[in-house]
Amino acid sequence: MFPSEMIHRGTDDRLQVWKTLPRRKPLLLRGARQVGKTFAVRKFGESYPLLLEANFEEERDIHQFFEGSLDPVPICEKLSNYFGVKIAPGETLVFFDEIQACPRALSALRFLHEKMPDVHVIAAGSLLEFALEEIPSQGVGRLSSLFMYPVTFEEFLLAIGENGCWEMLQKASPENPLERAFHRRLIDALKVYLTIGGMPEVVQTYCHSRDLRECQEVLSDLLVTFRDDFSKYKAKAPTLLLNEVLQSICRQAGAKFKYSSVDRELALKPIKNAVELLVLAGLARKVYHSDARGIPLGAQVNPKRFKAIIMDVGLHQRILGVDIPEMMTARGLEVVNKGSVAEVFVGQEYVAAQSSREPASLYYWHREARSSNAEVDYVAVRGGQVVPVEVKSGGSGSMQSMRLFLRERNLSKGVRTSLENFGVLPELDILPLYAIGNYLRC
Repeated sequence: MFPSEMIHRGTDDRLQVWKTLPRRKPLLLRGARQVGKTFAVRKFGESYPLLLEANFEEERDIHQFFEGSLDPVPICEKLSNYFGVKIAPGETLVFFDEIQACPRALSALRFLHEKMPDVHVIAAGSLLEFALEEIPSQGVGRLSSLFMYPVTFEEFLLAIGENGCWEMLQKASPENPLERAFHRRLIDALKVYLTIGGMPEVVQTYCHSRDLRECQEVLSDLLVTFRDDFSKYKAKAPTLLLNEVLQSICRQAGAKFKYSSVDRELALKPIKNAVELLVLAGLARKVYHSDARGIPLGAQVNPKRFKAIIMDVGLHQRILGVDIPEMMTARGLEVVNKGSVAEVFVGQEYVAAQSSREPASLYYWHREARSSNAEVDYVAVRGGQVVPVEVKSGGSGSMQSMRLFLRERNLSKGVRTSLENFGVLPELDILPLYAIGNYLRC
């Protein structure tokens, strides 16, 4: 397999910052399964003289170290002797992987912070969010969190060796469009990314083979892994229902989510519960309607009105059954409108552009009225200002909803993201789809 070190993640830099913090807390690396958490910590561990890695799913015997007292001193002594690795402040990185399998170990992290603050500790897990619900809030308050997501488009560019395009993209702006050659090259890279997505194993596969069909096989394997996980929370929702809801989220992407579209014969409550579980697991995200009359956007949401997207555009495409030849040969990417692929991509980039220290939030605006039905795909905050973002899968299109929103909110400018090059129009900045993550991150 192509060396995964070639995928430089933003998480790599954030972990280095955490290492230097004077008042460092134990760190929870949070995110859905298979987004690269374990590899990121192992790679980060190379910057320490010693690494003690304890996997609580594989090493069931070590659970007994956390029975009874949670005093970290004897616990660390037992772990050190068990793994044969000295735990020295500042020299050893202690990594608790799949920590959700041992809730007592998760509770013990708070005492590590209180009694052994100089020990560097990171914990991660594939279903960590479920375990965190069982921990008292005062315990969580003594921990730091870092959220990790799939590989972004810009990280993908660097992984496939398109450093020159990446550098030109950093310099481009609506006032300074890219030259046509670079724009076309980035569109070609975007086609690939929209087909395979940003799951690290899939990106690694593409870097090695450049075979899109092989990437689809890896995506299929990942979906099997996720569906196998459904059995771990079958007490909360039936496995078949979770799978059905996940598929419905992909089918309904780009529109207000309707529980009745999942299965008209089922009651509302079990479907609603399944949606919440998929969101908690990080596999799906809600895009809440916000009145967007000011900041924070989250203070003006209607929790009953939301759209939903899956966490990765490649998984979205695989669930819907992407036609690779059609996708790669389509002129102007006409097919990206099938299944609202462009909108899912922008949502994924929007999530990754937000602070990694807290859960990401997505918003849109929709006015339902007989005489005036209007919608703006996403509403973001940039530079302390509300910014409406309209997603166009092809080239330019009607912007009536955008202009209505700007007038009603007394805003001077919005963003249209499409396959166009950078540009400026009255009341609009035009951004290529491939640049939206960089824009929202600034």
